[in-house]
Amino acid sequence: MEAASIPATATRATLLTALESFLSRYGLIIVLLALPVGFTIHDLAAGDGLTHIAQNLKDGVSNGAIWALVAIGYTLVYGIIELINFAHGDVFMIGSFTAFGMWGTLGVTLATGTLGVVGGLIVAGLVAMIACGALNVMIERVAYRPLRNAPKLAPLITAVGFSFILQNVGLEWLGGSQHGVDDLIHAQRVLFTVGGVHIIHADVLAIGITVPLVLVLVGFVQNSRLGKAMRATAQDPEAARLMGINVDTTISLTFLLGGLMAGAAGLIYALYNTTIRFDQGFEAGLIAFTAAVMGGIGNLKGAVLGGIIIGCIQQISDDRINSTWTPAVVFAYLILIMVFRPQGLLGEETREAG
Repeated sequence: MEAASIPATATRATLLTALESFLSRYGLIIVLLALPVGFTIHDLAAGDGLTHIAQNLKDGVSNGAIWALVAIGYTLVYGIIELINFAHGDVFMIGSFTAFGMWGTLGVTLATGTLGVVGGLIVAGLVAMIACGALNVMIERVAYRPLRNAPKLAPLITAVGFSFILQNVGLEWLGGSQHGVDDLIHAQRVLFTVGGVHIIHADVLAIGITVPLVLVLVGFVQNSRLGKAMRATAQDPEAARLMGINVDTTISLTFLLGGLMAGAAGLIYALYNTTIRFDQGFEAGLIAFTAAVMGGIGNLKGAVLGGIIIGCIQQISDDRINSTWTPAVVFAYLILIMVFRPQGLLGEETREAG
């Protein structure tokens, strides 16, 4: 009996090793594809074809583009000073409010012609981006820079404090109830259809703004002199200072870029959902931070990938499961991804704190 148990134990150990190797190599892929593949199989078995799941994924990508822009602000700031800027979601909210107020000031309404709407939205978008960029730089200068050498908890609590301040600014600005926004772009109107998948105006707006902004930002960080200064500061701020880089200016530039992205996301959100609210930044900030962590915090492409993945998960869950369960599904995905790849999907090693 003892002789027979040895091969059985060895076989069990071999199977466990093989399973562990399989999961380490393919587990993450299985996790990412579980929902879309599962519902694709369900649709095919029901004879519905691929149109339904394709529509879910399309909506997820356009919705995820908004989260990607907000997530970029989190990942930029964390990558350079290892701070979770909890006020960033509320900067995004201020972007929505500023854009809304600006096109109201310009007199852009549902009765305005196409050229007037386009021109008004471009001006409103630029103003919102500049306002959010300046606000983010101000927050860094007033709240974070004096605490740069303080214990990590001090700037973190300060960020939470600024989040509440901005929420109350929004509350005073438009009140506590949800505020309707004129559907200036006719967001749900179908522009064209591809293979049974309806492409609506909101999709074109979200993707048409997000893609150029992300490409310009990535190109700036990778190729420009200031972008190289940002990467050097993120890698080792003291060495960067010794090489003649103005670290304070570089950090301010990082906050400026994050604010610009949040302002653009605020404009898209207002037009995409046609409603804005003073506390929208809390949920958006939580989702965007999750996207940044999921993609690999500190990595721009990872933030975009994380935003798109979360957008798709949300859309599939809302449509196929229940919107009540969507947050649980999103964070279950986050936990599983962290288990299989703790640094995130495209994560990179960063310098140790301190």
